[in-house]
Amino acid sequence: MIRTPLRPLARILDARQKGQNPDAIERENKRIRHEQMRDTSRQRAEGRLLVLGVFFFAAFAVVGARMGLLATNEPVEPRAHAPGAIISAARADIVDRNGHLLATNFDTHALYAQPRHMVDPSRAAKELVAIFPDLKEERLVKDFTGKRKFLWIKKKISPEQMQAVHDIGDPGLLFAPRDMRLYPNGKLAAHVLGGASYGKEGVHAAEVIGVAGAERYFDDYLRDPANAGKPLQLSLDLTVQDASERVLHGGMKLMNAKGATSVLMDVKTGEVISVVSLPDFDPNDRPRVLTEGDASDSPLFNRAVQGVYELGSVFKIFTAAQAIDLGLVNAGTIIDTKGPMKVGGFRIGEFQNKNYGKISVSDIIVKSSNRGTGRMAMDIGAKRQQDFLRSLGFFEHTPFEIVEASGGKPLLPKKWTELSSVTISYGHGLSSSPMHLAAGYAAIANGGFKVKPTLLKQTSPQMGDRVMSARAASDARKMLRAVVAEGTASFGEVEGYHIGGKTGTADKPKRRGGYYEDKVIATFASMFPAHDPKYVLIVTLDEPVETSGKKPRRTAGWTAVPVAAEMVRRIAPLLGVRPTVEPLDTAVLTLTSSN
Repeated sequence: MIRTPLRPLARILDARQKGQNPDAIERENKRIRHEQMRDTSRQRAEGRLLVLGVFFFAAFAVVGARMGLLATNEPVEPRAHAPGAIISAARADIVDRNGHLLATNFDTHALYAQPRHMVDPSRAAKELVAIFPDLKEERLVKDFTGKRKFLWIKKKISPEQMQAVHDIGDPGLLFAPRDMRLYPNGKLAAHVLGGASYGKEGVHAAEVIGVAGAERYFDDYLRDPANAGKPLQLSLDLTVQDASERVLHGGMKLMNAKGATSVLMDVKTGEVISVVSLPDFDPNDRPRVLTEGDASDSPLFNRAVQGVYELGSVFKIFTAAQAIDLGLVNAGTIIDTKGPMKVGGFRIGEFQNKNYGKISVSDIIVKSSNRGTGRMAMDIGAKRQQDFLRSLGFFEHTPFEIVEASGGKPLLPKKWTELSSVTISYGHGLSSSPMHLAAGYAAIANGGFKVKPTLLKQTSPQMGDRVMSARAASDARKMLRAVVAEGTASFGEVEGYHIGGKTGTADKPKRRGGYYEDKVIATFASMFPAHDPKYVLIVTLDEPVETSGKKPRRTAGWTAVPVAAEMVRRIAPLLGVRPTVEPLDTAVLTLTSSN
């Protein structure tokens, strides 16, 4: 800034020449300078006031806008606005191995109330009870006329119910958008899918979370936005699952059973193509968990993985296969099964006190001899028996991908004595699930390799470590075929499909110890086609009774086997397994010549 001198020399000299007072020039310049300084200060102050005014105006505008927004907004539950609570309703679909829909999301609404905005609470309560009969009118009136400012009435309503509430016309009844988990096939594969519910909730969104089955096991995957909505593809085949459920339900009713379960497994991949547990439920309307009594009485109980039972004589084939694998016997080795036989002070008997005498290992399986199997187990020894059963997966819960599977760990003897080895060899003293049994039989069916049950679709064989030799597995398959062709499972014969399998009938244990005299667990463990198995099928009935004869019959040969045969008859064509002529054993062929 250039300052003007108060006494400029040129003007002072000019003023003296003209006889004027030079001090007047100085006074004038001071006045001008003071006026300039005052104008500058005023402009600076006015600018500051303007900036401050704009700031206050903007602040009041923001506060006013926020207050207006809050005054007109719908109320939100406090938990929906907790720090960091971001509600994500998105959830991926679940499909079967062929892409058919098993579970998806569906747009719906929830109903809530703002009692302070209600015009006629009593009339609204009465109208709501007419639309939703499960509501209590007295409770609604109490809530509507009390101090509550917000309450949920129904978490899910149909479009028809929504319109009916609209027609009530009360401004205090409002709707919240929801994504509802929908299972379009109803009860089909209910125990596999499990069900879903709501987690964090607000009036504008609700978090859908899995509560059981695959929905809970794969919850993180299904809710992960990074998957871009890619559906979860399961190993189940929807058509096979439907056929299995229909046949098993009919068989359960026909055999007067309390419950039933079946497992169909691919022997080379471990894929579970169908798994059924009855009684079942609709995951769209999942029932409450039992708080008292026996858990197996609940339709939520999954018998395929949670049902840990002594499965009986279906275990005998494992003993025979191990004995052959160890070189202790072959299929034709003769073993004396005559009694009496005592182990650890306990008598080992046969079904209906039969005495088979000296018979081959193959006949021991065909006739289902306890003593013959027990004598092989004694030769095997407890340590080697444990190692073999552990390799088949009978010491841990099955890795099947639903949360309930972790609760199905086999029950083992506290002390594995010689008596334990004998009784376990024919299926008593060790309790396991039908899913464990399916994996064990798959190892025999595929030539001796362990497989892990899986719910996910596989694109190639997933066989693990070898658990028995190919020869032992082959001999075991021939024995299982003989059981159906000429033994205790003769009702399991299905023309063209050549089933091999083993029956098992075990007395049902009481909750407080001991066994029932008239209640059993009947199981048929099978594979087909027996000469080149593709699938293993396990059928188990809880407390079956076949009553067509003069006396009630409970053994698996009369109960579980016919049901399994009908199931194979229905599902084999769906699986693409064509009926064939069973190949003959070349050992029985003789050469002839003619002129």
